[in-house]
Amino acid sequence: MMNQPVEQPFYLKDNFAPVSEEISESHLQVVGNIPPGLNGRLLRNGPNPQTGWSDHWFFGNGMIHGVEFCNGKANGYRNRYVRTTLYDDPGADSGEAMMDLAKSAANTHVIHHAGKILALEEAHLPWEVSPELDTIKAWDFNGKLETPMTAHPKVCPVTGELLFFAYGLFPPYLTYHRANAQGELVQSEQITVPGGTMMHDFNITENYVIWMDLPAVWDIESLAGEGLPIKWDESYGARLGVMPRTGGDSDVTWYNIDPCYVYHPLNAYEDGDNIVLDVCRLANMIADGIDSPAFMTRWVINRSSGTVSETQIDDRNTEFPRVPDTLIGQKHRYGYVAGLAASAPYGERYIKYDFGDFSAKTLELGPGRQGSEAVFVADPSGSSEDDGWLLAYVYDQSTECSEVLILDASTLSEEARVLLPARVPMGFHGSWVPA
Repeated sequence: MMNQPVEQPFYLKDNFAPVSEEISESHLQVVGNIPPGLNGRLLRNGPNPQTGWSDHWFFGNGMIHGVEFCNGKANGYRNRYVRTTLYDDPGADSGEAMMDLAKSAANTHVIHHAGKILALEEAHLPWEVSPELDTIKAWDFNGKLETPMTAHPKVCPVTGELLFFAYGLFPPYLTYHRANAQGELVQSEQITVPGGTMMHDFNITENYVIWMDLPAVWDIESLAGEGLPIKWDESYGARLGVMPRTGGDSDVTWYNIDPCYVYHPLNAYEDGDNIVLDVCRLANMIADGIDSPAFMTRWVINRSSGTVSETQIDDRNTEFPRVPDTLIGQKHRYGYVAGLAASAPYGERYIKYDFGDFSAKTLELGPGRQGSEAVFVADPSGSSEDDGWLLAYVYDQSTECSEVLILDASTLSEEARVLLPARVPMGFHGSWVPA
């Protein structure tokens, strides 16, 4: 019998396929008018395996894409690999790379804090890059960080602190970190959880950190194999942990919830004695080999009764939730997500939720157009929460190139499209870095 051809996984074909060229282009075509209040860089990170192959979407080498805006103009586009020690050793064993804090794919997020731009991937140290996206070095907070760093740290808009954590395959399974506004690591605390789980993200409020201890459990026996070594184990349980931001293990109060998984919360805030969390909730992760759809859901932790209520807000598959950076941990009215396609994890639409009445506005991207995470950029002359713009990298099949789509965040109407000279593969997360 002849061997049957192996179907290429989704994350290596179409607009998930890696691009091979690093380019810089200063002459960009613009359709529409770029708002003059946009002054800074839109950065986006994602996996781009340098060999053309990886065993999982999460494993490819990080490549950052950036477009610079200034006074109503798009000054240029560039893309660069994050040249970590893993990039320099493309044949490295994935299990061994997990044991080397510097050997990062650096492929999940890119943030700025205390004058540094950091490329993040949750199993390793962050890597610093320049504003021109050149790789500088692995960053360990001057020797103080001895664990990995989550790809989803939170910058507090009130204190300027950077709050983050690390999960471990072996004890300690969870470690909390807090850096001050100047980027100095000032607190590290080990937090007790039953075992090693893939804790991808977490939540903060004005006074608390909220952990999501969910049953996506590391499968150590399959660590050296192909794919993501995670098993879904509802016997592990599911719970939310509330801890003061300057507290530690003995200060955590745990609240049981129904088994589920959350890659990404939208935001959390305090409402009297309650804590409100809006999240993209999956019924399970990788059970039967695939993820469940992620539905926008509100959890309310009632700290007086010790219970958690759960309300599903929408029945559409949504991901990549964002609020304005100035509202992280503060009460929000609006939130923005990508509405995912049924065939692969890219956005076919953008949705704006009004959490005042749980209504929504929707912008359909149209046939052949595929969107990534949208980043909110505030209008410096605005006065309302939604005065600003949503910026997202969008791929157009008809041109086989990508663009930066600029939407009015209040109406979801199109303001401009910046046409790029290349294809930007579907990736994960990004940030607006002000000028």
